[in-house]
Amino acid sequence: MTPITEVEGRRVALSNLEKVLYPQTGFTKAELVHYYATSADVLLPHLRDRAVSFLRYPDGPEGQLFFTKNVPPGTPEWVTTAEVTRSEGPARMVVVQDLASLVWAANLVTEFHTHQWLVRDPEQADRLVFDLDPGPPATVVHCCEVALWLRERLAADGIEACAKTAGSKGLHLLAAVRGGSPDDASAYAKELAVEAERAMPRLVVHRMTKSLRPGKVFVDWSQNAARKTTATPYTLRARPFPLVSAPVTWEEVADCRSPGQLEFQAGDMAPRLQDHGDLMAPLLDAGTAAPLPR
Repeated sequence: MTPITEVEGRRVALSNLEKVLYPQTGFTKAELVHYYATSADVLLPHLRDRAVSFLRYPDGPEGQLFFTKNVPPGTPEWVTTAEVTRSEGPARMVVVQDLASLVWAANLVTEFHTHQWLVRDPEQADRLVFDLDPGPPATVVHCCEVALWLRERLAADGIEACAKTAGSKGLHLLAAVRGGSPDDASAYAKELAVEAERAMPRLVVHRMTKSLRPGKVFVDWSQNAARKTTATPYTLRARPFPLVSAPVTWEEVADCRSPGQLEFQAGDMAPRLQDHGDLMAPLLDAGTAAPLPR
């Protein structure tokens, strides 16, 4: 019988908790659910009011991976959903608003991916994102160099950037913005990516063309598009180890000399949160969002 737990007055079914999802560390599904539940205070604010895409890996990262954008079958009626416009027509997606919904979603075994806009106002971008993706032999160390350049360039436009690991091999920069559409955000991000390539031609590429990327950092500006989603801060990733898309300090970015310095697993997060709190908190204060340059 599938065990039922009560979370904030909601009955949530939890299944196969003993299953080992990450064989290299023995990390189980129970540990995954526990990680999400105990990280809720910092994770939930970055999920609330945003349509969520789930990258599911119920048999672990080495099993089948599949994106779930529509509301999954069997979703409890108390889980919030929202209608989202897509090119093929309207669709309904999950919006994770509370701890019970988070635990229910965690039981699906998932990465959380969110848009750069809120469901109540999809025409307004409230986030700016850059996904820095290193092409081997480049690593996250090279991403850090690019991130520091982008931080200064954004600051020149009055925009405060926060950094987090991708939870794989790269780095993400995010900033709170206002006063523009996702198209406007994409156009501005592309301008900066092109500037970065001009400033660091041996290190940066702004185009996705694979032949251009070996040994360089691809500054992916396209994730600002209305249809695109990015890994949510604090989400676990479907990698060989239970890596987290973990917020990092700018000191950590500046001091990074080897990839391992910016690899954080689920077990690392509680002490980091005790030391730093939510390093992405500036994204949550709408009053400090910078006007999006036109």
